Amino acid sequence: MARTGNHDKTGATATRLRREAPSIVGLLVREEDFAAMRRYRSFAFREHITYLRQMEQLLRVLTAQGVHTTLTVFDPVEFDEFCADADLDPDSVASRARYVADIASAGATVTYDGRPLDRLARRLLDEQDRRAVLDRAMSMLAGAGPVPGSGEDGGRTAYARASQALVRLLQTVGAGRHHLVCSVPDREGPLVAAVSAECGAHGELRLLEAEALVYCTVLAAGIVTGSPGGLVVRSTREAGTDTVRGWVLRDGWPRPLTAAQVFTAYCTDPETGDPVPPEPGVDYQPGIVLPPPEGAG
Repeated sequence: MARTGNHDKTGATATRLRREAPSIVGLLVREEDFAAMRRYRSFAFREHITYLRQMEQLLRVLTAQGVHTTLTVFDPVEFDEFCADADLDPDSVASRARYVADIASAGATVTYDGRPLDRLARRLLDEQDRRAVLDRAMSMLAGAGPVPGSGEDGGRTAYARASQALVRLLQTVGAGRHHLVCSVPDREGPLVAAVSAECGAHGELRLLEAEALVYCTVLAAGIVTGSPGGLVVRSTREAGTDTVRGWVLRDGWPRPLTAAQVFTAYCTDPETGDPVPPEPGVDYQPGIVLPPPEGAG
């Protein structure tokens, strides 16, 4: 009986310790990524839908045990590169575990909160895209060099101006719910960032800092490179109608577009250039002149 009692105490302690140890799960979100991993004998799954179903069961079990679980994207191409750099056998469960731990420290992650896995997978892919955009924009800021005539860091100065521009935009459009999109052309493809914000009648402002960080970094990249980036703000009022306004980035600051320019920009497919029918209940208005940034001559 004494042995059983000690075993029970050990089991209870192990359970408590398990709750103190977070889990990281690398998810093969895309079916083509799953197919790429099937070439390894140590990868036991054969159908993507079965893999996702069993993965969701695992996540529920971990949650029921009180374990904090984080999801990250498992990329087979990056995994092969990781194994080659670290001299690891890619056909190994241990190698996959090491890769997941490595990418979770700096890559895109979401916390498992009990929602269906397909919804979390979409969030995870969106977060991965945001992280990729942020990394590209930060690289552009890092290579900016000093500001001519002042010696100040060009990237930092551009980010400060971009932060002012975001605040000025929200102050200008006023109370309501707003969705802001910034697009900056680049040789590798356009950098696009969005942030949702809610402005109160007395100037209260609510937004997600993570979204604002990416938005301001992309806008700063456009400022520091002199790119003719575009900014759009879609505002929803209590009456239920939406208003769309637009600006173009010129001389390091958003300059208002006309109503016709806003309509053309919003009702054109960015990939094909074909016209897109305007949405019903949406009012296309000109951009508003923003107060100049601090320190502007």
